[in-house]
Amino acid sequence: MILLKNILVATDFSAPSDAAIACGRELALSFGARLTVFHAAANIAARGYGADGFVFTDLGVQHDYEAAAHRQIDAMTCGELKRISVVVTSNQPASAIVDYARQAGIDLIVMGTHGRGAVAHLLMGSVAERVVRTAPCPVLTVKHPEREFVLPDALGRHESALLQAL
Repeated sequence: MILLKNILVATDFSAPSDAAIACGRELALSFGARLTVFHAAANIAARGYGADGFVFTDLGVQHDYEAAAHRQIDAMTCGELKRISVVVTSNQPASAIVDYARQAGIDLIVMGTHGRGAVAHLLMGSVAERVVRTAPCPVLTVKHPEREFVLPDALGRHESALLQAL
């Protein structure tokens, strides 16, 4: 038997992340699990160095960026009963995801993958690949739009009722 109590969906607000959120939401509803939507916000100050080593960014900009991420998560997952949103500041999203999963006792990580080609993957690497290699729990990667397996809510409820009747 599979027991999932805590599911983490990592998002960068891309189309593959939207597919991962849909999948994570359905898994959380099916298992009665808590859904954590996680975003690693870039550290704007670390990127704001000028030629002389001075930081040109206002500290309020980072706070506004993180608040916007929280609002975007809330808009994507409104109505979820057992849902929390987590936004951390990190320029290493894979490490941030794995560290949070370890600390929070996450049972499953769901994340989208962009499916880049070999050259792009070699040059940029893959957050999903690093998470898969280092995560303390199973990782489900969702490639979008290759295959949709999450049904719309109305069809899902109808199919569930039909399966229970059989």
